[in-house]
Amino acid sequence: MFDKLSDRLGGVFDKLRGRGALKEEDVRAAMREVRIALLEADVALPVVREFVEKVTEKAVGQAVLKSVTPGQQVVKIVNDGLTEMLGSEVSELDLAVAPPAIIMMVGLQGSGKTTTTAKIAKRLKDKDNKKVLMASLDVNRPAAQEQLAVLGEQIDAATLPIVEGQQPVEIAKRALQASKLQGFDVLMLDTAGRLHVDQQLMDEMKAVADVATPQEILLVVDSLTGQDAVNVAKNFSEQVDLSGVVLTRMDGDARGGAALSMRSVTGKPIKFVGVGEKIDALEEFHPERVAGRILGMGDVVSLVEKAAQVVDKEESEALAERMAKGQFDMNDLRSQLRQMTKMGGLGALANMMPGMKKAKAAMAGGAMDDKILLRMDAIIGSMTREERVRPGLLNAKRKRRVAMGSGTTVQDVNKLLKMHQEMSKAMKRIKKMGGIKGLMSMFGGGGGAAGAGMGGQDGGLGGMPGLPDMSPGNIPPDLANLLNKKK
Repeated sequence: MFDKLSDRLGGVFDKLRGRGALKEEDVRAAMREVRIALLEADVALPVVREFVEKVTEKAVGQAVLKSVTPGQQVVKIVNDGLTEMLGSEVSELDLAVAPPAIIMMVGLQGSGKTTTTAKIAKRLKDKDNKKVLMASLDVNRPAAQEQLAVLGEQIDAATLPIVEGQQPVEIAKRALQASKLQGFDVLMLDTAGRLHVDQQLMDEMKAVADVATPQEILLVVDSLTGQDAVNVAKNFSEQVDLSGVVLTRMDGDARGGAALSMRSVTGKPIKFVGVGEKIDALEEFHPERVAGRILGMGDVVSLVEKAAQVVDKEESEALAERMAKGQFDMNDLRSQLRQMTKMGGLGALANMMPGMKKAKAAMAGGAMDDKILLRMDAIIGSMTREERVRPGLLNAKRKRRVAMGSGTTVQDVNKLLKMHQEMSKAMKRIKKMGGIKGLMSMFGGGGGAAGAGMGGQDGGLGGMPGLPDMSPGNIPPDLANLLNKKK
C-alpha cells in the first residue's frame, strides 16, 4: 500500500537529506513536490492544501533551517503532519458496555462488507476472547444471508438462523433478543448494501439503528475507489451517526488517497484496514505506523506483532541456541525462509523494516520478488540430508544435480550458498561476541562502542543508512511495551 506515494516522497526527501544546510527556497521547492505527489495519490485538494500550508510553515522555521540535520528535521515535520492527517491516535472499538455490544455494518454493495463483518468477528473472538453473534439483515442481495452463515462456519462463530420472509427491522429485533438470551458479548449486524445512496435503503438503515441502538456504526468502503470512497463516507455520515470507517483492499491501493483524505474530510476515524482476501487479513489502523511506512521509515512494531503471531516459538528457541553456538546449516536457513513467507514475504517485510524497501529495489534491479523464497526453498529441498547439514559437500557435479532437481540454475544454487555462507559467518561472529547476550549489547545493552546503539553515527551498526536508533530511551514506547509483554 502507498507504494507510489512512498516512492515519490522518498525521492523528494533524499534530495533534502543530501544537503548540509537548507535555504527557504529548498524547503518550499520540496513542499511543492510533496503537494504534487499527494494530488497524484488522489488525496482531496482541500486536505492537500491544508497539509502543505501547515508543514511548510513549520519547515521554514529558523530552528529547522539552522538545525544540524535540517533534512531529517523536515522529514520529521512531514511525518508528524501525515500522522495528524491520518488521525493521530488509534481508534479502538467501543465495547465497554453491558453486553451485548452492538456493531452495525453499513456500506455500498461490493465494498466487502459481509466479509469484513466476519473478519472483525474473528478478530474479536480470537484476540479479545469475545463471544460473537453475527446476523445478516440483507434481504435484497441473493444468498447474502447464506454467505454470512458460511463465513460463520469458517471462523467458528455463531450466526443468527435464517427465517424466510422476515424484514431487516424484524431480524434486528430477533438478533438482539437472541444475543441477550444466549449471553453473547458482541452482536454484529450486517445490513443491506447499496448500489448508490438510495433513500429507501437509507431509511431502512436508520430504522435498524433506532431499534438496535448500536455502540458502533462502521462504514465499509473500498479504498481503490479513491475520492468516491470519501464522498460515500460523507453521504453516509449525513444519514447516520457513523463511529468509524473500515477501508478494504488496502493491499491493492498503491496511491492511498482514500486513507489520507478520510479523517480530514469526514471527521471519522479509520478503525481497520483490509489487507487481503484471507479471513484474518485485517489490521488495526495505526496512523503513526502508516505515516512511517509512507516515508520509508518502516513499521517495526507491526513487524514484531506479526512475528509473534506466526513464528513458531519452539523452533525459534532451538535456532537461537544453535546461533549462540555459531551453528547455522541449510535446514536453519530453510526454516527462516519459511517463516518469512508466513509473515507475508519480502514485500510485506520490506515495507515494515527501516531501509529495507530501497535495499529490495536495489537487489537484482528490483526484480527480487516473493517467488525467490519459493525458489530458494526448492533448491534446499533438492539437496540430500547430508548436504543440508554440510553444504561444503556441494561440488560442481552436485550443484548441477540440485539445480536440475529444483528447476533452477547452477548460478541460483551458488547465490544461495553464498547467502548461507555470509549468514553462517555472522553466526560465528555472534558466538565470539558472547552469544545472544553479546548480540543484545549492540542494541544498547552494553557499554562502550558496543553500546552505541543501532542508530548512532559513531561505531557499531550506526553507519548503516535507514536503521533506527534502538538504544535505551530511543525505542518507540509502543514497541517497548510490546517487547516487555513478550517477556
